Amino acid sequence: MPELPDVEGFREVLMTCGRRRCVTDVEVRDAGVLRGVSAQRLRRELVGRRLGEAWRHGKWLFVPTDDGGPTLVWHFGMTGSLRCCSPDEPVEAHDRVLLTIDGSRHLRYRDQRKLHGVRLADDTEIERITDGLGPDALTVRGPEFRELLSGRRRAIKSALMDQSVIAGLGNLLSDEILWRARIPPRAPARDLSETEIRRVHAQMGRVLDASVRAGCVPPRRSWLTGHRDDSEPMCPRCGWPLCSNRVGGRRTVWCPQCQK
Repeated sequence: MPELPDVEGFREVLMTCGRRRCVTDVEVRDAGVLRGVSAQRLRRELVGRRLGEAWRHGKWLFVPTDDGGPTLVWHFGMTGSLRCCSPDEPVEAHDRVLLTIDGSRHLRYRDQRKLHGVRLADDTEIERITDGLGPDALTVRGPEFRELLSGRRRAIKSALMDQSVIAGLGNLLSDEILWRARIPPRAPARDLSETEIRRVHAQMGRVLDASVRAGCVPPRRSWLTGHRDDSEPMCPRCGWPLCSNRVGGRRTVWCPQCQK
């Protein structure tokens, strides 16, 4: 599932492929990824407009258009991505929307499961989307982080993944952060000490920094992420067998030795 680092990577793709360039064609190959907009309106509103400076909040990507046009909004669900391609490259089966940029390149929205997708938004709609989100995980400072988690009865793993609390963290990031901070995923957030909360915040910063540079949560063998799908996963820190169960409805991996 795309998380904050992936979406930041898609923002870079969009900036490289389309910033200050004109949309010369729109092809909707599957309207099942459109949200609140028809294929005809998407084409009418975008063709002839230049794409502006893309920005991201959590897992959402926003791209304004010029001349007072609407903002193009992307949410990548579980399997979405953006690709910058030559028009000569074969179209993949899961390429759902193709924007032709300056007649010389394709910006392709690729998505297998089609759980979210593409929409157009005015300022009111953008405000509605962002008002439902917590602060972006890359911008949260220590005092704000403590305030966001204080008093929450839910498991710390569930609190971290709640987009209305902190925007951008998903399953892989949350497991990695808690493993590094040595915090069990089922621990109630309100029961963590100030020292433990500071540790979670510090590890969140380190994991996000490395993941944004990689464009994903990297499956390095020195990371928990690099072992979670092994046939017999072992902790890369202590060598203890990893546990796997569901927390807040999501598969969660942790080390029972390191995260007591």
